[in-house]
Amino acid sequence: MRGLTGAGLSRALGNLQAAITALAVIAALGLFLTSCTTGGTGARDEGPAHADSVAGTAPSPEPSPSHSYQKVDAVQLIKDDPKVSDAVKRDLKPCVGDEYPVDVSYGDLTGSAAEDVVVNVLTCGDAVGVGAYVYRARGGRYENVFRAEESPVYAEIDRGDLMVTKQVYERGDPVSSPSGENVITYSWTGGRFVQESYHHTDYGNAVGGSASSAPAG
Repeated sequence: MRGLTGAGLSRALGNLQAAITALAVIAALGLFLTSCTTGGTGARDEGPAHADSVAGTAPSPEPSPSHSYQKVDAVQLIKDDPKVSDAVKRDLKPCVGDEYPVDVSYGDLTGSAAEDVVVNVLTCGDAVGVGAYVYRARGGRYENVFRAEESPVYAEIDRGDLMVTKQVYERGDPVSSPSGENVITYSWTGGRFVQESYHHTDYGNAVGGSASSAPAG
């Protein structure tokens, strides 16, 4: 600086350094206050999450089923079953190509280690049930523990029970319009299916398909 020598120059340089240091402190303080007033959205909040936080948000694994599921060849099961009538076996043929008219469902009906199998055999043209069967896994094979062959009939699993529906036809009723139906519910008790309830529904002849229903004892 012109006109300053010796001690004067030293004092001037010292004052300038002090001023620069003060400005730096003020700037740092202002940046700190700004980050505090913005709700903490700085780089720390936006940085990569820790391993423990990632693990905390990971989806829980799906629970394993209580019973093992094994797909079966329902057609072969029916054909090899000595309890199935010869009439059902004889009429069990493919409808189109190699597609057989069978409905198969799996579920827990008997409390065995493997899923029970419910097989419904239908007709090709009208899909009318001609036989309903339940198979229970035992000793590496499937055992027939229920059958119903009073056509038309259909069986299904309903909340752990076996529900069998039988259409009721009066003389002259077309296949598409039964007069009513009987619904019978069975539960597995003492190593066999025991009837729990029986319900009859009368469709009636009213226009619009209205029906009256009442339980039957």
